[in-house]
Amino acid sequence: MRIVLALALALTGAPAMQAPGQPAGHIRVDQVGFAPGEAKHAYLMTSGRRAPFTVIDHRGRQVLKGTAGRDLGAWNAKYGHVYDLDLTTLRKPGSYRIISGGLTSAEFAIAPSAQLALPSSKIVTFFGSQRDGGRRHASDRAADVYDWPAFTGPDTDQIKGELTKVGGPVDVEGGWFDAGDYLKFTHILAYVDTLMWAARRDGGAFVDPRLTSESLHGIKYLDKMWDGATKTLYIQVGIGAGNAEGTFVGDHDIWRLPEADDSSSEKYIRNRPVFRAAAPGQPISPNLAGRTAAAFALAAQVEPNRQRAQAWLDQAAEIYAMAKTTDVGQLVTSLPHAFYPESVWRDDMELGGAELALAAQRLGDSRAAQWLEQAQHWASEYIAHDTGDTLNLYDVSALAHADLIRAGASIKGTLVADLKAQLEIGAARAAKDPFRAGALYDAFDSVPHAFGLAATSRLYRSVSGDRAYDAFGTWQRGWALGANPWGVSFVQGVGDNSISCPHYQISNLTGRPATGAVVNGPNAASLFDDGLGDHFEEMAKCPADGVDRYQEFTGRGSRFVDDVRSWQASEPADDFAAIALYALTLMARD
Repeated sequence: MRIVLALALALTGAPAMQAPGQPAGHIRVDQVGFAPGEAKHAYLMTSGRRAPFTVIDHRGRQVLKGTAGRDLGAWNAKYGHVYDLDLTTLRKPGSYRIISGGLTSAEFAIAPSAQLALPSSKIVTFFGSQRDGGRRHASDRAADVYDWPAFTGPDTDQIKGELTKVGGPVDVEGGWFDAGDYLKFTHILAYVDTLMWAARRDGGAFVDPRLTSESLHGIKYLDKMWDGATKTLYIQVGIGAGNAEGTFVGDHDIWRLPEADDSSSEKYIRNRPVFRAAAPGQPISPNLAGRTAAAFALAAQVEPNRQRAQAWLDQAAEIYAMAKTTDVGQLVTSLPHAFYPESVWRDDMELGGAELALAAQRLGDSRAAQWLEQAQHWASEYIAHDTGDTLNLYDVSALAHADLIRAGASIKGTLVADLKAQLEIGAARAAKDPFRAGALYDAFDSVPHAFGLAATSRLYRSVSGDRAYDAFGTWQRGWALGANPWGVSFVQGVGDNSISCPHYQISNLTGRPATGAVVNGPNAASLFDDGLGDHFEEMAKCPADGVDRYQEFTGRGSRFVDDVRSWQASEPADDFAAIALYALTLMARD
């Protein structure tokens, strides 16, 4: 028994030891596990033929046996077969591993859905480490406002010339760092805080109590970003790069802890510039207006103090009314726009209107019908012009549709049909993929798209009563948590083999793991053609030996690299964490 368990415990995402002549292979499984009633699938990735498999419990006792199912296709030249392992009949709670052909899987659990509250709690921990303010960037309390910089090209953040001050000081202390860097974007933070308040509203007893303080931390920052007196929305704190002339540097040019910035000799690191969405009193890019209003309106739905809730609703209404919905042009997200190249905005306006309507209904505000009508208009416009993506930072229509239905939409059938159409986008991809992934491997944001599809499967069920996509949603969650070609959980600290070398300054310099950080995951292999680049002088090398242990799993035009330099695949981001948090919260209630 001890020999069997030692073999099981030794296996991680690294290549397994193969006996001479034995086909190369690995077993991939969701490293958190499954609820007793869920469809349960793992994958045998191998160069050989299908084989029998057994499942053992934590004592090494056999609890299930079977034969690998159909061949789902080749992954790459080395692993020409991926076989389905159907574990659905395993329902007894416990901890298990799968054994097949001398291979052993990572450990997984069969437990009530509430077990998903633990990884979601770890994600809340990550947001705690992302908090700005206090000993970090105290100078943000009195920051100067600058005109938009000019850049040396459309696809670079290098600034041309000097910055021009246009106002200030303003208090922009607080919020969360955007990703592995220390910039702050209202576009991102409004999306993140919206999902936090939605998780609090929809999660019931399965929400980590700390999420209360985190969601409040976000809304307090958004309150600073909106100056109601001058009708000005501030969108960004800090700059990514310095200028071509070399007279100043930006956030991405140096590797350090955030606590060091207030004493930096670099002027725009020490005193970070702030930028506006538009001149005071001028209409605001509708994506920003819609999602920022949604955050305040969701807070108004959840906040127990009705006076405070009404104040947030009124603030949401102010911002929503500032949306520029004609002659929109390029949307405002970040400076440069290439950081976050959003192109769709009607979904944001639908979301803002739906959340305003729900908040007004809760508070007995007479404007509820007006906002419901506006949200329905923007939903119809979205469906007519903008479909084709699924729930993520750039398309929030899935949450908007579900909440619009809850608010009493007269076009419920149309909205349900569009939710189903979004799930079908993912399902069509999954049908052709050996690991049933509904997201694209060879593009940015594969992991948040997977979690977005998982969340959408539950949103769809909640408004339609149809459970047809439950198994699909479970597959997407599983893919993000280890049932993927690399055998890695893309949430640090979750599962037997999670990402260990994130592109994240705080953990790299302190040596503390970035618990709960969610990374992009695999990306286009071509993005790595020029290598990973050099280490910053201050950067601790990770992995220490520099070996890419996932190289052999590169396939289908995609690659994953677990290396501190791998911003393409291993950089955590708040929007990744937020959609993972929301998806896991919804699934914990199943």
